[in-house]
Amino acid sequence: MSLRNRFLHPPSDGNNHLQSGPGFVTCGAESSVEMRQFLTIASNAFMELVRQPVFLLLMTCSAVFIVFLAVVPYFGFGDDPKLVKDSVLAVMLLAGLFGAVLNASASVAHEIRSGTALAVLAKPVGRAQFLLAKYVGLAAALTVLTYVNALTALLASRLAYDAYGDADTQSVGIFCGMLALGYAAAGFANYFLRRPFVANAVLAVVVMTTVAFAIIVLFTQTKNRFGLAPNEVDWRLIPAAVLILFALLVLAGLALACSTRFEMIPTLAICTGVFLLGLMSDYLFGRRAEPVWVSGLQLELNDPQLTVEQKKLLKEVAKKYDRNKDGKVDRAEQTALDPEDERRLRQAGMGGRWWASVLYTIIPNWQLFWLADALEGKNQIPWSYVGRTFGYVVGYLGASLALGLVLFEERELS
Repeated sequence: MSLRNRFLHPPSDGNNHLQSGPGFVTCGAESSVEMRQFLTIASNAFMELVRQPVFLLLMTCSAVFIVFLAVVPYFGFGDDPKLVKDSVLAVMLLAGLFGAVLNASASVAHEIRSGTALAVLAKPVGRAQFLLAKYVGLAAALTVLTYVNALTALLASRLAYDAYGDADTQSVGIFCGMLALGYAAAGFANYFLRRPFVANAVLAVVVMTTVAFAIIVLFTQTKNRFGLAPNEVDWRLIPAAVLILFALLVLAGLALACSTRFEMIPTLAICTGVFLLGLMSDYLFGRRAEPVWVSGLQLELNDPQLTVEQKKLLKEVAKKYDRNKDGKVDRAEQTALDPEDERRLRQAGMGGRWWASVLYTIIPNWQLFWLADALEGKNQIPWSYVGRTFGYVVGYLGASLALGLVLFEERELS
């Protein structure tokens, strides 16, 4: 019997190892169908977002504004390039904030309101699969936005000049000309080929920004008034841009969870509040969440919220561990804190406040992603730190998407 006939007509001698094959094939087919559905929903969500005119407007305006920041004089007494880098990173973060909220609302809240989500979920598609696919499409759109802004930020680091230089109008002209060429190509495709303008314009902006960056970096050169060419691309901005992308992914998870229940304006208000609280998280909750022997014994002595008894105990402990008699307890001296003294401080209510610890854990700390100050001088952001931050992003995304799934499971669709 040939091999083909053996599979078409398996022998009936009690050996059923071939008969169990269809079960495995069916299981594999179901997994393949689910993966295909997931990728289809994610790709449709991505295409739907990049077809939004607000996405094209936000990407173009943020890129042009970043380049504009590099050609205006700051009179910063030699710190002009540093001011430019801080400004462009701030624009990247704020543009991503609005992009995350607007895209999340368009991806989930609008589909729930219009009934599109109900039509999709009427098919054999689970709510968890639907929500996760929507997030993947949203994350891909934010990655495209961050890519364009990161390229223009690298370009701005090269165009920045101090009091001894002048604005590089040639490079700015090349950049603006390439953007205009991209819009013209999208308009040509729309008028003559009947292709959608916004989606093609987004693709053209991405391509033309990349081409303009390559032309400016490889074929142009800046000079100051001494005939030197001090401006080079600050490649240290790449890990800083990756960290901002991580922050936007976390914010997108929060915005998606809010969009399962709220419309765009409430979602924007909630995400803005979380964003502002996260920026001040160390000041508002960090100090109060840590025990006094971690935040600093000497620093806590000036806390007006401490009672007289607490300050008395704190002065006694601080005096005991001030071994070099310099009037303050250094970090190295605090590490030798006796367990009995630690127990006394805890009993006196100075072991850290539980409510501050809870809020400090729940609210994302955006200072972990904002390392513009680390680029001062010749310092660099180590990629090992970027890797550890990615672990934080994965953990926080898991929690926010789980919350969004719980809210979405209880949502009545009509």
